[in-house]
Amino acid sequence: MNLLESMRVALRGLASNKMRTALTMLGIIIGVAVVILVVAIGQGAQKNVEDAVNSLGTNMLMIWPERSRVRLTAATHSSTSTNTTSTNSTSSSSAGGGGGGQSDNRLTLDDAKLIAQNFPKSIAAVAPQVRSNVQIRMGANNSTTSVIGATPDYPFVNNASVDRGRFISDYDINGSLKVAVCGTTIADKLTNDPTTDLTGQTISINNQDYTVVGMLAPKGAGAFGQDQDDIIIVPITTAMHRILNTPYISFMSVRCTTQKMMPLAQEEIADFLRARHHLQPPFPDNDDFNIRSQTELMARQESIATTMTSLLSAVAIISLIVGGIGIMNIMLVSVTERTREIGIRKAIGATPRDILLQFLIEASIISILGGIFGILLGIGCSNLMSSIAHWNTIVNPTAVVVALIVSAGVGLFFGIYPANKAAGLHPIDALRYE
Repeated sequence: MNLLESMRVALRGLASNKMRTALTMLGIIIGVAVVILVVAIGQGAQKNVEDAVNSLGTNMLMIWPERSRVRLTAATHSSTSTNTTSTNSTSSSSAGGGGGGQSDNRLTLDDAKLIAQNFPKSIAAVAPQVRSNVQIRMGANNSTTSVIGATPDYPFVNNASVDRGRFISDYDINGSLKVAVCGTTIADKLTNDPTTDLTGQTISINNQDYTVVGMLAPKGAGAFGQDQDDIIIVPITTAMHRILNTPYISFMSVRCTTQKMMPLAQEEIADFLRARHHLQPPFPDNDDFNIRSQTELMARQESIATTMTSLLSAVAIISLIVGGIGIMNIMLVSVTERTREIGIRKAIGATPRDILLQFLIEASIISILGGIFGILLGIGCSNLMSSIAHWNTIVNPTAVVVALIVSAGVGLFFGIYPANKAAGLHPIDALRYE
């Protein structure tokens, strides 16, 4: 019997039990569809992370205040230290501590200015910032938002742009003027229309009147899902003196001249701040700051997305295995039901190879057709989630091919045992089977 004849016989056998064949395919269909959908969601999530991190700015370093970890070491060994040693350790830790709270923060506006001036080869610009949640009001509308105290270098460093009006100027900084630049979400909160131009209008921030001098171009969601348009930017001196009443900045963004210069800039900034803040070794445990690069942030977010995709893919693979077990179960039932048919075919000359090939083809057809329907279902669900739920999903052609190959492999693997059992039947025993 040739291959074409074996396929014809296999198709006729499957067609004789259409409902059972369809239900057997269902496990493979669901498994393949889930694989396609999970990979599409994972690819979309990674693209979202990449776009969000890039929207923060290119070649960027973030410098945050941080509490020294030496204090914990001193506390751990306090039982074996003298009172004098403990006192010195605490004093040293306090001198180098930073970042846990406002009292620990030692990053200043002068730190940012000197970093920008001292390292022109590796650093293109520095944007110090302070942040706080505030109450805003215009007319009868009021809401809460984040206010950012910034300098004129903020748009260049953070990849922002002004859509209408102007940005904060040096004149605003020097005079601590009450002017503001708003994101589109602020316009939506205060006027119920994100396209409203607030330029020239007055808004209240913590019961202080500010004149809006510009509107930011929309940026969308950030790396952590936050709304990057839900902000108001004011001069940093205004925020420090009129809103927060603090001499310290919250953090600073640093744009390096090139991506290759980022490690050098990170090292130069660390050495500069250690010297300026009179920090003592060990480093980095006694640093009162923390420097993170944009690439580290992207790697961390992509690692999380990849891990979640892998976990969900494992669940999808398990469903494929369950579908394969279903194929083996149905094929064993089919062998039992068709024992007399197998005996007749062998009696008229069919070889064990012919019987083996017939049942393997049946199992393969079930798995391949299930894989094709599963791919169509997965792509359809992916497009549906993208259009209705507004999830960014990217169907990966490689995942489609791999899913089809795996589904075919599952059918062959789980069809081998029933096919061998059918091929091994003795013709006389098969003909006597009731």
